Amino acid sequence: MNGRPLPLAGIRVLDFTHVLAGPACTRLLSDLGADVLRVESTKHPDTPWRTASDETLDRTYAYVMVHRGKRSITLDLKSDVGNNLARRLGTVADVIVENFSASVMPRLKLDYASLSPDNPKLIFVSMSGYGHDGPRRDWTSMNSNLQAYSGLMMATDTNDQPPVAISNSWMDYIGGLHAAFAVLDRLAERVKTGRGAYVDLAQFECGVASLGALLLTGIVDGVQPPRIGNRAGGAAPQGCYPCFGDDQWCAISIENDEQWHALGDALEHPAWCADPRFATLVGRQRHYDEIDRALSAWTHTQPPEKVEHRLTVAGIRAGKMRRMDDVLGNPDRQTAFRFVDGGSAPILHSVLPFGFAPRAEPELGATPRLGEHTEDGLRDWLGLDAAEIVRLQATGALV
Repeated sequence: MNGRPLPLAGIRVLDFTHVLAGPACTRLLSDLGADVLRVESTKHPDTPWRTASDETLDRTYAYVMVHRGKRSITLDLKSDVGNNLARRLGTVADVIVENFSASVMPRLKLDYASLSPDNPKLIFVSMSGYGHDGPRRDWTSMNSNLQAYSGLMMATDTNDQPPVAISNSWMDYIGGLHAAFAVLDRLAERVKTGRGAYVDLAQFECGVASLGALLLTGIVDGVQPPRIGNRAGGAAPQGCYPCFGDDQWCAISIENDEQWHALGDALEHPAWCADPRFATLVGRQRHYDEIDRALSAWTHTQPPEKVEHRLTVAGIRAGKMRRMDDVLGNPDRQTAFRFVDGGSAPILHSVLPFGFAPRAEPELGATPRLGEHTEDGLRDWLGLDAAEIVRLQATGALV
């Protein structure tokens, strides 16, 4: 890599995470330059998704995506020797991240209370589903029940349909994003105070935080906000409209009266502009269904690309609904994905969707094989020599 070092260069992160939310956090930290040492075990391999696998790495592609750039060390945390090694690693780590249930790390004596006396600069992040205090501290969680509990499901679909979860493990990614932000915040504070901190993150609260004004509206008005699907309180019409072709769509949003007139001109439908029922936002909302039917009748005759272009040129917010091949084939801007060497062939990875100027594009590390860096990690972090590592291997703790 050319140019200045990445922001977290030199920061050691000890990764006790599993599944997705915790790994998503530590991958962001790795992308920012941290040395992430991931603690795993052959006795409990982390393979939460039964997706296709890379034969060379013996890892699922889902695992490859979220763990590239990290180093893997295998330890038996339930053995005295393995547990002691983990504790020693904790004394030299800058950051520890874990997303187990609340009782796991204290039971292993690898929690903040056990490690911080020997490492007062340690930043320790626990990111369970419901936090480490309160009546639900021992509950386990998944994406769907966290969305329900956080209230996110009140923001999806419409009142006449059952609540629908945002797919693709939304809560895991948003939890990982908030946890990474918390680490950056505490690292900045540590520069001033010289001391670490304990961060207790409840993933469901990350969902609550993302509700924003919708939650505030419910509190202020004292009524449950309606589930309005693709529609919006400050725009009309707004929706995803069917276009010509098999399952083709275009999202359109009319935010003000000027755009409404522009829509009428673009569609060569001046009667809309002249109709007093549709002259204001309130009027258009009152006649939403009628407008949607008429707008859908036009979009259904047009390819989505044509709808997008015609309306965008007219100053209207419009965007074709793209599928995965469309997203990856976008020639305009491609910072969110990159092919990375590793395993049997280059693999497509999501990466940080922003760049650093004048820093050059960072190199992305490969996904580690299980235990690939056990010897390197113990040597680099603890200064162990080859003879000591051989003795540790003989105890059966490095598995």
